[in-house]
Amino acid sequence: MSLPNEIIIEGLTRAGKPFRPSDWVDRMCSTYATFGPDRKLRYSPYLKPRVVNGVRCLAVDLKLKVVNPEGYTQLMHFAEENQLNVLDSAGNSIPTPN
Repeated sequence: MSLPNEIIIEGLTRAGKPFRPSDWVDRMCSTYATFGPDRKLRYSPYLKPRVVNGVRCLAVDLKLKVVNPEGYTQLMHFAEENQLNVLDSAGNSIPTPN
């Protein structure tokens, strides 16, 4: 499912409903993107769109915690506020900070 150095934020709420808007993963990746010297948008290496078991998800490299602690905290707050499932590398739910 994922590497040990990342977590997965599922596009499913804890109630099992798909999270809307359906393009939320792309929006999150765009939020952390920058423009390269060629003026093309480059996604952060710490956020990757994924599909896991048919569900759109956001893979978050745990290095983000070190290089952008505020960004990591914002992502976890987003997941908690929207009641999204957050999974560890083994696919187990992990609690998000309140």
